[in-house]
Amino acid sequence: MKKVTAFVGSARRKHTYEAVVQFLGHLRSLGEIEAETVRLHDYRLEYRRGCKVCFAKGEEHCPLKDDRDLLVEKMTDSDGVVFASPNYSIQLSGMMKTFLDRLGFAMHRPRFFGKTFTSIVTQGVGFGGKIVDYLDFAAKCVGYTTVKGICFTALEPMTLREGQILDRILAGHARRYPASLEGPGYPAPSLLMLMGFRMARTSIRLELDDSSRDYQYFAEKGWLESDYSYPTHLGSLKKGSGKVFDAMQVRRTKARHAQPMVGDARALAGQARTRRATRKREG
Repeated sequence: MKKVTAFVGSARRKHTYEAVVQFLGHLRSLGEIEAETVRLHDYRLEYRRGCKVCFAKGEEHCPLKDDRDLLVEKMTDSDGVVFASPNYSIQLSGMMKTFLDRLGFAMHRPRFFGKTFTSIVTQGVGFGGKIVDYLDFAAKCVGYTTVKGICFTALEPMTLREGQILDRILAGHARRYPASLEGPGYPAPSLLMLMGFRMARTSIRLELDDSSRDYQYFAEKGWLESDYSYPTHLGSLKKGSGKVFDAMQVRRTKARHAQPMVGDARALAGQARTRRATRKREG
């Protein structure tokens, strides 16, 4: 039996929540699926502070003591997840964005390989497709295999016809989801994902050491030397591209370190001011 957990980024039990319930109902009708709906509103999530402790030392050292780890545990224990959000001001709900921000450490250290992701976005006007794209890409960055999400318009009150159309959309989406849930968990990476991995890996090798949690994680996984973050066949084009991405990051890193750092720049500026003042006095 597969387990699917849906995370809902709305405080209301209306269109977004109801769409998730319908989707999971259709999913259960197709096979042996254990499903759970998690309302983020019922959990305590603090705003990310940008302290970077999770990057340098590890997420277990995060100074924020909220329910993040409980929610991450639910993701880890699930074979598939769904992120559902209403479109608020042409973007995710603040609740869902806060949750994603608290997963920043997993963007640095992906971990949800072999698991399936999809998204559901509800809206009143438009531009929700961009939210779907964002959610799906964020999921890929933390390791998920994604089934492209859906977006639909849900006005209040919803007409009977609109409700029937919505149910057909959700039923069709539910039929697409199990194929990935049951199928191979390690798809060939796109060039964009390959580039992200190889440039991040090369940057970590060149700029960090084993005092950094990011470096330790990549070393533990064998990623400092591997072609990609999981076993997969790279054709000749992608093998060659991987080497090009490595070289690109080497050049970027060297060029960056050839420039004065902030402290150096301030020192140089101070020296220049001193020279100007000296010339003014002598002149």
